[in-house]
Amino acid sequence: MDHKFAIETHQMTKVYGSGNTEVIAMHDATMNVERGEVVALLGPSGAGKSTFLTAIGLINPPTSGQIFIGGQLILDGPQSHTNLRTFRKQHIGFVFQKANLIPFLTAIENVQVALEINGNSPRAARKEALALMDYLGVADRANGLPNTLSGGQQQRVAVARALANKPSVILADEPTAALDGHRGRQVMELFAQVAHERGAGVVVVTHDHRALDVFDTIYEMEDGAMGPKKRQSDLMPSH
Repeated sequence: MDHKFAIETHQMTKVYGSGNTEVIAMHDATMNVERGEVVALLGPSGAGKSTFLTAIGLINPPTSGQIFIGGQLILDGPQSHTNLRTFRKQHIGFVFQKANLIPFLTAIENVQVALEINGNSPRAARKEALALMDYLGVADRANGLPNTLSGGQQQRVAVARALANKPSVILADEPTAALDGHRGRQVMELFAQVAHERGAGVVVVTHDHRALDVFDTIYEMEDGAMGPKKRQSDLMPSH
């Protein structure tokens, strides 16, 4: 497969139950995300967005269809071609609706622990954690506990933690849902910055239509089906 793509999915389907109780949560979902591209995934509640995200995050494998990450076939339906847990830890960063920081650790310790889990020494982990927090503009809050940080600052620390393993793929599920418009936009711009500067493929599930101009590409899901890819240039009004 093409190595310029961070993520490729081909006709992914997810079926729960069987017979009379069968529910098709996702069908024929196809998406290509290039390295350095930030993609928004839109759609109403129950459209299949989270099903799609947990599939490409290797948490909830599809019933059928293929997932390639970095040109490597990872899942063919539920059949895996690698150790999913190890691969996920090495290549995928997650950011959720809530920052989910460990409340009794300082901001820098929350990032540091992710680096230590990946085999860095405490000293190297602290240095890298501070560098990531500096990159994301929250180094001045390094020693604050999560409950002393604003929602936007907490999400920046969560993004720093997601970047700890230098992932090629970053997946974010409604990361601005708890933020006001201004802070929400800042977080969206952060994902674009991370994609463009670090060459990661970034997919953001969002209901927030106010910051869509930040994204390179937009997909929409409805009733489990993935709509066609829309480039930002296609959405701009023609003069």
